[in-house]
Amino acid sequence: VEGAADNTLRQLLFDYKVNEEDDYSTAASILSGVRMEATDESSVYYMSPLERCDVFVKVAECYLEEDLTVEAEGAVTKAGNIIENSGIAFVKNDDDNDGNNDDDNNNNAKKNKTDEQTMTLLLRYKSTYARILDANRKFLPAATKYHDLSTAYLYTDAIDEEDLLVMLGKAITCAILSPNSAQRQRVLGLVYKDERLQQLDSIPEFQSHSSVLTKMYLNRIVQKQELEQFESSLADHQKAIMADGLTIVERGVLEHNMVAVSHLYTSIYFSQLGELLGVIDGEKAEKVAAKMITDGSLRGSIDEMEGLLYFQPAAKDESTLLRWDETITSFCGQLNKVTDAVRAS
Repeated sequence: VEGAADNTLRQLLFDYKVNEEDDYSTAASILSGVRMEATDESSVYYMSPLERCDVFVKVAECYLEEDLTVEAEGAVTKAGNIIENSGIAFVKNDDDNDGNNDDDNNNNAKKNKTDEQTMTLLLRYKSTYARILDANRKFLPAATKYHDLSTAYLYTDAIDEEDLLVMLGKAITCAILSPNSAQRQRVLGLVYKDERLQQLDSIPEFQSHSSVLTKMYLNRIVQKQELEQFESSLADHQKAIMADGLTIVERGVLEHNMVAVSHLYTSIYFSQLGELLGVIDGEKAEKVAAKMITDGSLRGSIDEMEGLLYFQPAAKDESTLLRWDETITSFCGQLNKVTDAVRAS
């Protein structure tokens, strides 16, 4: 079509559906039909990687507004492929412009504008991807994505500090909701060591987060009152009741507390365990313990006749391996930051 008029019409219809009718799913469907040429720059349908990525991110954002997570995930995956193949990356702040002549300043201004557009798009992509993972209850990868977003201050000053703290709070929420595992412990450690952790106490929605996170990372028992305060901040999809009759957070905290108790006792009656945990009865505590022993997340054995749970101390080799694992995780995090800086240079 001459002058890509069909694309122009689709963009106008998209804007109308979003701004005038709040019909996000129809808007996403309309924009999905935009014709995009990736290689032939002489074509009227040619779009740069940034422009094509922006289309898919907009589509994903609209589908999320209607809680259509499957469709949103398909769109954001396409955006991610473009980002990966084109080498789009964050560019770190650089305030050192002293000594530049006028031409250099003009070039820098143009480059900074491009960088700002790239930055905004990448942040929208990462935010959309994190929300999709969260909505699909893939809490562990969502926690990593949210924490990555919360460190955007390393790359731009355009985002309000409180918005970054909200991302940090969401990272903690998803980390706590994740199933008990060594990888979860690594993510808890990553957020626990964030220097902004205590600042979350100033945000009503996240007032209990730093306390619960600290206890989880240090293998301390989370009390019922703290659990209730934390649970009140959750979104509806994070409060779902699972097949075992427990909510996601009840199961996550229960598994954590089970491990925490194993550091305090060599054995305990399930009736006492249920009372100590303060969230379930002894029968459910026994079922959870059996599952954790089976999948290897808890070392111990069960005496069904006596209703006793016996804990086995972790081997020294496991503690050494965990510390080594945390060191490797920290190194990989630093390596990722260096890689982003090299790709952006």
